[in-house]
Amino acid sequence: MRTAFKYRLFVNANQERELGVMLESHRRLYNAYLDMRQLAYEQYGVTITYCDCSGWFKHQRISNPYFARLNFSSAQATMRRLDKAFRAFFRRLKAKEKPGYPRFKSRDRFESIEFPSYGDGIRLNGNRLRVQHVGTIRVKLHRPVEGTVKTATIKREGDKWFLVLSCDLGEVAIPKSNNPPVGIDLGLKSFLTASDGEREPNPRLLKTQLPELRRKGRAVSRKKRFGLNRRKAVGRLRSVYVRVRNLRREHHHQVACRLVRRYGLIAVERLNIRGMVKNRRLARAISDAGWSGFIGILKHKAEKAGASVVEVDPRGTSQECSRCGQEVHKDLSVRWHDCPHCGLSLNRDHNAALNILARGLARTGPAECNVKVALHFPGSRRVYATE
Repeated sequence: MRTAFKYRLFVNANQERELGVMLESHRRLYNAYLDMRQLAYEQYGVTITYCDCSGWFKHQRISNPYFARLNFSSAQATMRRLDKAFRAFFRRLKAKEKPGYPRFKSRDRFESIEFPSYGDGIRLNGNRLRVQHVGTIRVKLHRPVEGTVKTATIKREGDKWFLVLSCDLGEVAIPKSNNPPVGIDLGLKSFLTASDGEREPNPRLLKTQLPELRRKGRAVSRKKRFGLNRRKAVGRLRSVYVRVRNLRREHHHQVACRLVRRYGLIAVERLNIRGMVKNRRLARAISDAGWSGFIGILKHKAEKAGASVVEVDPRGTSQECSRCGQEVHKDLSVRWHDCPHCGLSLNRDHNAALNILARGLARTGPAECNVKVALHFPGSRRVYATE
């Protein structure tokens, strides 16, 4: 099993300057490789491979002092990053998806340096990180490192620096969870509604920070373009977005942790979020909720806890009655489910969560859960008993 550990770095002025120079050198190497590859194909119809660029970089280190100070293995990882982007571009092109041609990286779009060979140019000794040509940096080790460190990445987020260690934990035996199953319906009024009736409120973190974001945005617009004051104002604006992202991710981790501790099988909808954000009226609220990131965190935590996450088809979960199975058409503004066929009356999201649970149990079968399950209303025709 591979897992990542992220730690805060506390740098002084000299170390921050050196890290900034190193990050800028990697960015220019990435852009130079992209420029060579693009020009060679346009003019001569040939492809500059990673091996060609690695040989070119080896000669450039003789004359370029900034390239000479880069760790060679980390520079190779930067060049491989562009190769990976091109492979993904050709894969999407063959699949007739939106291609997304690799583009040149600006200062604000290149934020990390990877060291693929731990111990070569970077090493952690206690709560001190030794980085080649930078020095010894203090690290906040809020939890111990587990397993064998495979790669190390230095990452900048706003005005802060972080260390990300990718570790191999080996073969970890995780016992199967015997907790009961649950279906969850993701929404905007409530972040999620469980099939047992519990609801998680939506924090709406971006919405609460909109006044401050607007003030910071107006401050940026008043500054002269390409000026130092504008860059400082952009940094202050970026710090607000970073804070919103961190708070959202913390909320996702807390909710996912509670779910995997209580339930052994979690059924969720397979949502087309890219299509949903095309709705201008709800795009900001959907992006603020961050459903895709939450589902990714939930799957990761469920794997470590011995639970399982099942994605089901979301079509009709809100319109179908969870007791009798008949379709009850409702507009999006109607938040209560009243079935004229069987008389079931409950919250719309609760009804959808019950349908999601039923579909999840139908997909997994009795082998996935060894507890007895019954939907929470009298006279239910859908009772799933598994032993």
